[in-house]
Amino acid sequence: MTVEERIGADDGVVRRKVPISWEALEDAFENNAPEVHSYLHLTMGEVMRLVDGVADPVTHSRIVGDAHYRRVEPVSSREQYRWMERFIATVDEGPLRQRLLQSIDGKGAFRRFKDVLMSFPVDRERWFTFRSERLRMCMEGWLDAQGIEAVERPEWQVPTAEDVKVATPILEQVERPARAVSRGRGNSEASRGRLRELLELLPARHLDTAAAFLAFLIERKSANALHETSVDNDVERDRQLDDES
Repeated sequence: MTVEERIGADDGVVRRKVPISWEALEDAFENNAPEVHSYLHLTMGEVMRLVDGVADPVTHSRIVGDAHYRRVEPVSSREQYRWMERFIATVDEGPLRQRLLQSIDGKGAFRRFKDVLMSFPVDRERWFTFRSERLRMCMEGWLDAQGIEAVERPEWQVPTAEDVKVATPILEQVERPARAVSRGRGNSEASRGRLRELLELLPARHLDTAAAFLAFLIERKSANALHETSVDNDVERDRQLDDES
């Protein structure tokens, strides 16, 4: 056991160091729509987001059975409703506080609460900070329970023209056969094998550049997936809260 694997000798618990993507993890904790499933990669710190009816069922099954992924349990609508109640208690007595109290009474509470704050930019920012702090506490508690210690993510360096020149041929050689067999999912492993072969042929001085470029592609894909499969969280939280009432 290395020193880096320990989070201290007090509890003697071994912690896995993971470079957490906090923004993606926060989104996973916030989004409790039943059709959305989020998984944290225990090595890269990325969050894989799968949506029923959109994600490939085979891919979903593979992720569930992969020991490198850990399912993220989002914060319940009921708990997020309590956050609104606690925030309102911090607002000074006056018209805004009364409007916020009225907004969370009955169905559609999350949407109305958000709409009221739209007209009060200062308090709206206070709410975002208040809510983010509680999400962060939930995330840190969950990571601790999972035996994970969050570490700083490596800074993304913008590739130089030379870096792109080196990495582009590699990407083209991988994507070309991948596009050719895109209609046959069974050949994806062949593409991965081809990628491994190309990496073996790559000069050692260019390995870091290739790794950074591939990491960039993964980040870009994750961002696109979040955009394409975004769910109206306020509507979903309202629906769940109504079901619980």
